[in-house]
Amino acid sequence: MAVELFTPDGMFQPVPYHHVSAATGTRQVHVAGQIARDADGNPVAPGDLAGQLAHALRNTARGLAGAGATFSDVVRLRFFVTDWQPEKYADFLKGIEQVAEELGLPDPLPPLSAIGVDYLFEPDVLVEVEAYAVLD
Repeated sequence: MAVELFTPDGMFQPVPYHHVSAATGTRQVHVAGQIARDADGNPVAPGDLAGQLAHALRNTARGLAGAGATFSDVVRLRFFVTDWQPEKYADFLKGIEQVAEELGLPDPLPPLSAIGVDYLFEPDVLVEVEAYAVLD
């Protein structure tokens, strides 16, 4: 396997993701920010953070698959969330949980960052997902 996920002793736990990934391989896959849009560019799940995150992760999976990768090859995830407040954490996790089995998300997840931003692509976009993977 090209990707090893782990959390060394002494690092903050529990969190729903590993703090560290190590990868071997020569082919890098970078999936640009994915949002809740269908194949025709129509908004999906307006006003629903969990629903938008689930769809953005599905789009991310499509991008990975197009390069021959899956979430098991991902070494880092980055989430941008508009108007982040700690109260949104439950909906954020709910969005991940909605598609975890469907998409084969590792548990715990690869290293990730959730970054609060003022706004994204268009006013209705609540979350954007980036993924970085390594293949042999």
